[in-house]
Amino acid sequence: MSTFRRLVLAALIPAAALSLGLSGALAQSPSQSQSPSQSPSPAPAASASPSLAPSASPAPAASALPAPVATPSPAVSASPAPAASPSPAASASPSPSAPAVAATPAPVQTADPFGLETTLEPKKVLMIKGTANWDSAFDTLVDAFKALNTLLDKQGIKHAGNAMIVYTSTDDTGFTFLAEIPIDQDPQKLPKDMSIGRSPEGKALKFVHRGSYDNMDNTYEAITNHLDDKRLEAKDTFIEEYLTDPLKTAEDKLVINVFVPLK
Repeated sequence: MSTFRRLVLAALIPAAALSLGLSGALAQSPSQSQSPSQSPSPAPAASASPSLAPSASPAPAASALPAPVATPSPAVSASPAPAASPSPAASASPSPSAPAVAATPAPVQTADPFGLETTLEPKKVLMIKGTANWDSAFDTLVDAFKALNTLLDKQGIKHAGNAMIVYTSTDDTGFTFLAEIPIDQDPQKLPKDMSIGRSPEGKALKFVHRGSYDNMDNTYEAITNHLDDKRLEAKDTFIEEYLTDPLKTAEDKLVINVFVPLK
């Protein structure tokens, strides 16, 4: 773990959340006090029913005759039933709204992976060694990428993948690194500080960082906590793959894959 940049090794103890069970219990107490008030109400209702029973016996004879006469009800019910065609109108309204609701969850599903197990495949790269202080780290990395791009542009060689930084050692003051750009064609007349090699390979965990380079300390702290929780042991190196071009992208808009090789 000592190789990670500016890692905070202190364990974070989240504050315990307060239980809301007491408030729920208080909310249920008035409901139970109302239940007895409702229980006596059916009692007088039951007493009223026998009083209506004797009067209901003569009523059915008289009401039985008007019952067939009161057939206009089907006519009234028939007119609104077919005429009121809200069912097709209602069924038509949900159909356009349904695709709108189905389209909203799509962007929510674009969460970045965190600790995704993957296997790195080796690539031929043009690389340059360097050292940097943390205070000027990003500027130093950008200068290294500029040197590599200048050589490739002069010889008309295109990139065969995203630019990478491989950290070989770190401490409180700075770090050593390899800036790498994947290529398919070997460049000629390399400077002494450049060489052709292979990118790291093997089993690794993938994390994603979005934002400025300076804010990556938070990402690496989260990575360290993840490794501790999973009881995983990392190698003495890690890789940053720049999905956005650091030479053309604003620093706070960077998107970087962080690969942590495992032992």
